[in-house]
Amino acid sequence: MIINAFLKALGQLTDKRFLGVLGLGIGLTVGLLVAFYALFAVAIGWLLPDSFTLPWIGEITWVDNALTFAGIPLMLLLSIFLMVPVSCAFMGIFLDRVADAVEDKHYTDLPPARALSLAEALVDVAKFLGVLTLVNLVALILYLIFAPLAPILFWVVNGVLLGREYGQMVALRRDSPVGAAAFRKRNRPTLFLAGVLMTVPLTIPVVNLLVPILGAATFTHLYHMLNGVASTPSRTA
Repeated sequence: MIINAFLKALGQLTDKRFLGVLGLGIGLTVGLLVAFYALFAVAIGWLLPDSFTLPWIGEITWVDNALTFAGIPLMLLLSIFLMVPVSCAFMGIFLDRVADAVEDKHYTDLPPARALSLAEALVDVAKFLGVLTLVNLVALILYLIFAPLAPILFWVVNGVLLGREYGQMVALRRDSPVGAAAFRKRNRPTLFLAGVLMTVPLTIPVVNLLVPILGAATFTHLYHMLNGVASTPSRTA
């Protein structure tokens, strides 16, 4: 079921509405990474002098420049961790666009979904980002203690979190908060595995830019599949 939902999402990747969200997502993500890099470069400039002298070696003038250039691969590495909260933030902002595109193509018999207001989505995302940040800070200790298992721990921890959030937000489009919570609890193992499926590519630079879109589409399919809603493709699909 999960693979089927993912393949359907992947097959719709060239949809104009998907590409529009992808363009916005790439722009916002690149902007975020550039901002972090700029802050890093400025911090290096403040903390390190332009030059200093070491005994028997002489004047050193290249350390700050070297660290600034080193910030580029650092930002690529940081993007792995940034893309988890970024994915959730994009999910809240662009969920309706992606989910509507999925339902217009695959579930044409459904009535219109309840549109989440931007304020409602942002409040939910803000709450989740707080939980996400706290959990990952605690998990960081485990990553350091069990370094060889760090990728697996990262996938498991964030698979739980992403599965919960994606499942909750997709369900809220067509159910009450109580019903959405019941859906999430009833299908916890499936949502966890789907969350892991979304978390793994988050650790791959560039590929992780597709995750917010594929995640929203995959979980939209899963929501309908788990509720027994049959696919009714549009005649123009």
